[in-house]
Amino acid sequence: MTSLDEEWSVSANDVVKLSLVRAGTSGLQTIDEFSPTFTYPIFGEAEQIFGYKGLDIGIQFASHDGSPHVDISYDKKFPAVKSTQALDLIKTLKEFLPESAFQQGYDEQVQNDEDTKDWKPPGELIHKYSKKGRNFEVWAGSLLDPRVNKLVENIQILVLFYIEAGSQLNLDEVDWSLDRWRVYFTFEKIAPPTPQAASYSFIGYSTTYRFWRPTFPKSKPTKASPELKKYPDLPPITHHQLESRLRISQFLLLPPHQKSGHGSQLYRAIYNEVLSTPAISELTVEDPSEEFDQLRDSCDWKTLEPQFKAANIAIDADTQTAHRRIQRVPTKQLTPLETLHNIRTRNKIAPRQFARLVEMYTLSLIPFSHRSSGGANLTKVKIQKHMNKDPMDRMYYWWRILLKQRIYRKNKDALVQLDFEEKYSAIEDSARGQEDEYEGLLMLFALRQAGAAGLVGDGDSESAGSSSKSRKRKVIEEDEDDDEEVVEEVEVSIPKRART
Repeated sequence: MTSLDEEWSVSANDVVKLSLVRAGTSGLQTIDEFSPTFTYPIFGEAEQIFGYKGLDIGIQFASHDGSPHVDISYDKKFPAVKSTQALDLIKTLKEFLPESAFQQGYDEQVQNDEDTKDWKPPGELIHKYSKKGRNFEVWAGSLLDPRVNKLVENIQILVLFYIEAGSQLNLDEVDWSLDRWRVYFTFEKIAPPTPQAASYSFIGYSTTYRFWRPTFPKSKPTKASPELKKYPDLPPITHHQLESRLRISQFLLLPPHQKSGHGSQLYRAIYNEVLSTPAISELTVEDPSEEFDQLRDSCDWKTLEPQFKAANIAIDADTQTAHRRIQRVPTKQLTPLETLHNIRTRNKIAPRQFARLVEMYTLSLIPFSHRSSGGANLTKVKIQKHMNKDPMDRMYYWWRILLKQRIYRKNKDALVQLDFEEKYSAIEDSARGQEDEYEGLLMLFALRQAGAAGLVGDGDSESAGSSSKSRKRKVIEEDEDDDEEVVEEVEVSIPKRART
């Protein structure tokens, strides 16, 4: 015997269907259909809808401007019994979609709109690229622009469907707040199937915002500033001229266009604008997912690897200390701090992200057979430390010390509360997980490079060959706002494992 909930409840993920549509030669044409990954922000944690049998919820989006339309059908609806009644679907969805999504005549509007044929994406064209004979464009504009604002309003329910813990933007903020947001849209430039159809089809988008953090001189001026007798006449300054950082908040590609290289192109378009804008000092990311971290690592690796090679970045395996047991990590002797600082600031990459790339690159310089994943004797490396006769083993030892130092510095407040064994285990587990992740990424980069050279498969996929290890770490905390440099000499003794 089934319960009432089981009989009248359906999975929201199964009944919600999304699609892109456009004007066709004989009526509305569906370009792509796809299902949501998440529905809990709309229908609750259980992702269940109560009160219907044979339920279908279709949400269509016009392929050019994202105009949405909701179409709901069902075979039976639960008859209300006191306070128990079917979920009000229209009322629920109205919290996340514009009012126009529930109006009648959607098919005729998309099919016969005379303005559609001349429609262009909002903002300005900042990037073009081609893939397999198809042409794509990236457009960008301020959220203060009414057309940008409207397009985001139409499509931002997709953030809830595909970005875990994602949230919609408040599009009714004051002007100065909206102007902090810059939105990047990717469109395919297509041949319209009818004279009334648009020449653009939506692929994905990213929202970014600028935030300001005052910078202060590290040393006090030696001479007092002369007293001003009157305020100088200065030209007006807009907030766009203030030193700032750009943060990627949301990054979304429609499912049919994922793993096809579009994410790299969109990220590169954003990054190139950061490089060309003097007032922006750094590109950061808000709470990145594992998939986006991999995309970002891949793009930043292509940028930084040749610069690391040109600057001869490496860990000095000949660094020595007075004692066998390290009391102070000789960071300045192991790595060229000033050179790394210059590379990071020139490329406007956040400290935590830059640290990851430095660690990956210096790991790649160590022969695979001398690394843990390649079968190196880790016990021997730990026992002989920097006294090891093999320079590659010494380099690997120092690499692990630098990695553990960063983990310790980043999580010192949490680690000091642990006893000796717990502290050692936490650092060791985090270092091992981080190294496994790097090994997976280095393998991915190598496969893509081989694919680009025509040696194996297709190197265009954005997520093929991902690491088999989980990205979750027991200790490492991610903080894009960290102002510390990638490596800095600190007094820290890496715990020595107690003998058993």
